[in-house]
Amino acid sequence: MADDKKNKGADAKKGAGDKGGAKGPPAGAKPAAKGGAPGKAKKPAAAAPKAPAADRGPEEKLPPRLRDKYRNEVVPALMKQFNYSNPMQVPRVTKVTVNMGLGEAVSNGKIIEMGVDQVQAITGQKAVITRARKSIATFKLRGGLAIGVMVTLRQERMWEFLDRLFTFALPRVRDFKGVNPKAFDGRGNYTLGVKEQIIFPEINYDTVEKVKGLNISITTTARKDEEGRALLQHLGMPFRT
Repeated sequence: MADDKKNKGADAKKGAGDKGGAKGPPAGAKPAAKGGAPGKAKKPAAAAPKAPAADRGPEEKLPPRLRDKYRNEVVPALMKQFNYSNPMQVPRVTKVTVNMGLGEAVSNGKIIEMGVDQVQAITGQKAVITRARKSIATFKLRGGLAIGVMVTLRQERMWEFLDRLFTFALPRVRDFKGVNPKAFDGRGNYTLGVKEQIIFPEINYDTVEKVKGLNISITTTARKDEEGRALLQHLGMPFRT
């Protein structure tokens, strides 16, 4: 009887241990990660290296074609023609002045705005309004009144304008036979008169209210007209023969 009681007591203790369930992991142990070894967390995949950002600096401008022609072709040709001993003696173009006279602005002030827009489109530079220096009653002109538009071009814009003038604008003149080779001032500077501003491709003919003329003055360092004429001829000015 005593042995039966001892066996029953051991069975009861064993049953109580089974009901309490399995013991948890010891303190300080890391929980097992899903789908991996116990105690080790899965590392995220390494991100792909980013491509270096493109360096968007200022766009490189092409050098004026006519300026390169002057340095590479015109200078050697003029040194040979006039027997210059130093390349600095070769005449060069210093500036180009474009002037549009608008005498009708005395009675119609809107013509000035039209002239500013057209000269700016032709030259690529903001135009300056010219004003009367004194009053003339015969022409109903008052001092300080806007009567024209002017632009002075130098450096790259000067070369680009001359290139467009020689290549595109002058050949579009009606019945063009060349420009006057005698329109020099005695110091190697040349002045060209254009009767219609629509010869420039930058002008939209449909937006022109009235055809106007232009005066184009080319200033050079030539000391004689012969040197200035040779300079412009080598650059591509279509002189009349």
